[in-house]
Amino acid sequence: MKQLVLAEKPSVARDIARVLKCQKKSNGSIEGKDYIVTWALGHLVTLADPEGYDKKYREWKMEDLPMIPKKMGLVVIKQTAKQYQAVKSQLFRSDVGEVIIATDAGREGELVARWILEKAGCRKPVKRLWISSVTDKAIREGFAHLKDGRQYEDLYAAAVCRAQADWLVGINATRALTCKYNAQLSCGRVQTPTLAMIAKREEEIRRFRPQEYYGIAVQAGGITWTWQEEKSKSSRTFSREKAQEVQKAVTGQSLKVSAVEKKAKKSFAPGLYDLTELQRDANRRFGYSAKQTLDIMQRLYENHKVLTYPRTDSRYIGKDVVGTLKERLRAVSIGPYRDLAGPLSMKPLKTNGSFVDDSKVSDHHAIIPTEQFVQLEHMTAEERKVYDLVVRRFLSVLYPPFEYKQSILTARCGDYVFTARGKEVTSLGWKKVYGSHIEEWEEEGEGEQDRPAEQTLPPMEKDKVLKAESVRITTGKTKPPAYFNEATLLSAMENPVRYMETKDAKARKTLGETGGLGTVATRADIIEKLFHSFMMEKRGQEIHLTSKARQLLELVPEDLKKPELTADWEMRLGSIAKGGLKKEAFMGDIRDYTQELIRQIRAGEGTFRHDNLTNTKCPVCGKRMLAVNGKNARLLVCQDRACGHRETIARLSNARCPNCHKKMELIKKGDEEIFVCACGRKEKLSAFKARREKEGAGVSKKDVQRYLGRQKNEAVNTPFADAFSKIKL
Repeated sequence: MKQLVLAEKPSVARDIARVLKCQKKSNGSIEGKDYIVTWALGHLVTLADPEGYDKKYREWKMEDLPMIPKKMGLVVIKQTAKQYQAVKSQLFRSDVGEVIIATDAGREGELVARWILEKAGCRKPVKRLWISSVTDKAIREGFAHLKDGRQYEDLYAAAVCRAQADWLVGINATRALTCKYNAQLSCGRVQTPTLAMIAKREEEIRRFRPQEYYGIAVQAGGITWTWQEEKSKSSRTFSREKAQEVQKAVTGQSLKVSAVEKKAKKSFAPGLYDLTELQRDANRRFGYSAKQTLDIMQRLYENHKVLTYPRTDSRYIGKDVVGTLKERLRAVSIGPYRDLAGPLSMKPLKTNGSFVDDSKVSDHHAIIPTEQFVQLEHMTAEERKVYDLVVRRFLSVLYPPFEYKQSILTARCGDYVFTARGKEVTSLGWKKVYGSHIEEWEEEGEGEQDRPAEQTLPPMEKDKVLKAESVRITTGKTKPPAYFNEATLLSAMENPVRYMETKDAKARKTLGETGGLGTVATRADIIEKLFHSFMMEKRGQEIHLTSKARQLLELVPEDLKKPELTADWEMRLGSIAKGGLKKEAFMGDIRDYTQELIRQIRAGEGTFRHDNLTNTKCPVCGKRMLAVNGKNARLLVCQDRACGHRETIARLSNARCPNCHKKMELIKKGDEEIFVCACGRKEKLSAFKARREKEGAGVSKKDVQRYLGRQKNEAVNTPFADAFSKIKL
């Protein structure tokens, strides 16, 4: 009897088939002597839409809510129905005795496979392949240690509960709000609290009133001394009179050094990457969106096989991985990493609890390089950048700490205290990995703005008297909190306690234990969905709420705005996955909660007003259209949700302005498209193409390779070559 291997994507299926020596290709599968490998295309099966339970649900009516089916049904997704039938035909082959689930090793991966088996009605024995990378070595080891599928029944139950709960709450609340206020209003347990956090931040910024503050800088003995308030240790005061008082008292006087303190200090490398931390850094350094980083990571994991599973919330590796570190180091000992990784691979490695901890690894360990041979030239520029982040972070934790001597000088002038700080590096340690880019990785500590700036300090002795050469008042203004960007929004979703006003200790603890709003795998999609539904818009890198989102937050039930709701769900889903809570108990509570939500929305007394109506009529239904800002485009969208017509009127292109080099917007006016830059430059698309052709742009990589190949093969025929050829040595 043969075993049927069910992978999540064709690329992974091909890798598994190669390792298992399956070569015979047929409809949607690859067959060998002992195995048949088939694949999904992500989800092939999903929960049925409301109209699948009753035709009356095709129309959105408040009186039909809530929709709570007795049994949630599954349907085959139309776009991928052909592949589902191919998988189903393999499942019921008479020579297939067992199914091996080889989808992504996580909650959603389990759901992909189990729903296919359930919809097909397959009851054959199940084994589970559980691996964190798709290298040949990992696949071979995974198949040598297959798990019994029954061990993952609880994980599947948790995945089903998550999907069904989101269906019941999300679809019912969205339909209720849309019917009640006659506008396309969607809400959910993760997206609505995310909007609420952004709204609170915007409110803080609106209420903020800048205050001017003052400090004192004294030049004495070749050192810049900073005044420090003796009790609070603050180097600033909001009283100009106080600053003038200090300046007057010190001018023309001398400072007496009262303390010379030198301490040897160490700084350890930042931890390994989980997905959220990697998305933050990629956004901060390269401007990549969370979704963009995840897509790049997925390619590096599936196609190049050079990084481990991306959808992880752990920043640690287990002890079982330590034995593979040398092999991983040898794999990355190429190009820019050769001099960094090579020496490490030749000597014993020192590991510690800062990145090796079995108790802090759940389904998957931190993102690290695999043992796969790396070919950097096969990667795109984007892939190289993200790969570089992961490799350098991996190498840094294996290097010794950064060591330096911290010098703090304290001096007095009468009743006033002055300080100066300096740093002398004794060993670069892990900072050697980042070289000249180390400033990008320096993290500003709390209260950093109140500390004197680091400077090179000359040798100094206690009780030395220094003449005050100059005394000046420094000024500054307090700054409001920054608007969210994608990096800081990811941080807020991961740790919403820092951004929410909640005094409930139990709720705070729950939020900390469950990892905040959503999961590492879903946050990028949530952010994209909020942009796509015009709840958020970008102004530069800043994220701002739209009027639609602000009105939604006024109309939505209070519970849905709180992160405690999703934290509670995730904690209970985690309990189901571990066998501690029954699926039926959780779903019973969700059904009750859904009914309560609909009751609250029905009783609402708010109103919704479109403040972005234009005079442009929809070409389909004739109603006035709405002007909205998408993530990278400006659009006109029909106000009638049933119509759904939309037109792109301008989109941000990758074309750069020849004057200021910023990205230009491509605007459509009639049949003509025009590039418009923020600096005021305008250029027709036809003129742009002509200019670029004249400049010689648009040459593909293949053209370059072909040209270089020709140059290599052609004989060099120059006067110099002829002259040198006649010289006899």
